[in-house]
Amino acid sequence: MDNRGGVTVRRILSGRCNCHLISGKEGYLLIDCGGRRKHRQERRRLLRLGVGPKAPLTLVLTHTHFDHVQNAAEIKREFAARIMVHALEAEGLEQGENPPIQGTLPFTRMMTRILNSSPWLLKRFRFTGVAADRVVEGVTDLRPLGFAATLIPTPGHSRGSMSVMVDNEIALVGDALFGIFPGSAFPPFATDPVQLVRSWKTLLDTGCSLFLPAHGCPRSRALLYRQYIKHAKRIGI
Repeated sequence: MDNRGGVTVRRILSGRCNCHLISGKEGYLLIDCGGRRKHRQERRRLLRLGVGPKAPLTLVLTHTHFDHVQNAAEIKREFAARIMVHALEAEGLEQGENPPIQGTLPFTRMMTRILNSSPWLLKRFRFTGVAADRVVEGVTDLRPLGFAATLIPTPGHSRGSMSVMVDNEIALVGDALFGIFPGSAFPPFATDPVQLVRSWKTLLDTGCSLFLPAHGCPRSRALLYRQYIKHAKRIGI
């Protein structure tokens, strides 16, 4: 899809994790990079779209759960990509460790209790660690990289979760929203649900009209607004 500023946003992976490539005049932004089983497919699609070792590529990680970052080390090696991540998750990325996670629903709370109590299970979710090239904290203007885009913190799913706003029109939000359950945007996992809902207000304040989550289908501004009102009342903010 193209936005009014002429930036092209393409979904290059779907399924376990939606990954998007933003094409600009001076290079590319890859938003998340998915799981290792999708690496060959991802590599082929990047090459087909003109991304190569000589084409400037920045990998922006919305957060560092394994299903979003397992291919990061390979992408950095094969495409000379520069990796951008939030400061709160840079150490975990380098060590190959997932940020803490908690369920928000009865079933997912039970799942995370079992997972967090089992070192053997936690080990299965480790990934190849890789050092970030740029660590960010607050709002970050991406125009110096050649994109009419802004990186903003949207914590709640994890402490260092971030979203990418393309020309204040399209938002790539990682797991700040969930796009699988009809009429809903609330993720089944979040370390801080209250902070997550506050991040929804941050997303609404950008003026973006379309929100692209890492799981499921796009969410409209109208749906996100309804969800924000519902959950803000529920948690009393």
